Amino acid sequence: MCQYAIDLEDIFYSYEGQPVLKKLSLKIRQGEHAGILGDSGCGKSTLLKILAGLYEPDNGKVMVAGMDAPKRIREQVAIVMQQNSLFPMSIRDNISCGHDISEKRLWEACESARIAQWVDSLPDGLDTCVGERGNQVSGGQAQRIQIARAICKDAPVILLDEPVSALDRDTGRLVLCALQKLTAGKTVIHVTHHPETLGGTYVLYRMEGGRVTHA
Repeated sequence: MCQYAIDLEDIFYSYEGQPVLKKLSLKIRQGEHAGILGDSGCGKSTLLKILAGLYEPDNGKVMVAGMDAPKRIREQVAIVMQQNSLFPMSIRDNISCGHDISEKRLWEACESARIAQWVDSLPDGLDTCVGERGNQVSGGQAQRIQIARAICKDAPVILLDEPVSALDRDTGRLVLCALQKLTAGKTVIHVTHHPETLGGTYVLYRMEGGRVTHA
């Protein structure tokens, strides 16, 4: 078993010729909850996409849950992004992503993400289509569908990018509590510029100048 769930060494990444990440190194132990703080535009979301296997760095070593190939990395992570990332399909399909997940498990994920009551009130329930780019649901509902998707995937590494940004304070607090319970024993990377959304179990890091250091 690998000592580190996340192992990045000397990562470089540029976008349109502009360096975003510069010789970035980061090691996160298995089961650790890490909060990465930083101003908007500092590269936090880019880092998260590299950890998710969605971006490949220009140079450097990426190991996530013992995997280094992007396809294998994607199998090991569940991600909740700040932006709406729903498919033009049903709520059921957006949560299951085509995998065989029982009705009971789907509803449990909806309960934990605080959308069960809303989904149950819809005429077509879980089979309600979210529309093109999720335009038939609110921003908060879209984000909670993403959270239910992450819960169902049950991956060893959970990546969170401002997961409650579109939610009101009370709903956001309830969802964070649900995530805290469901991510016990998992490795969690939560990037934010709102440290108050992080629990006391988080080890804090700061991202600045394309690098990550302990906060």
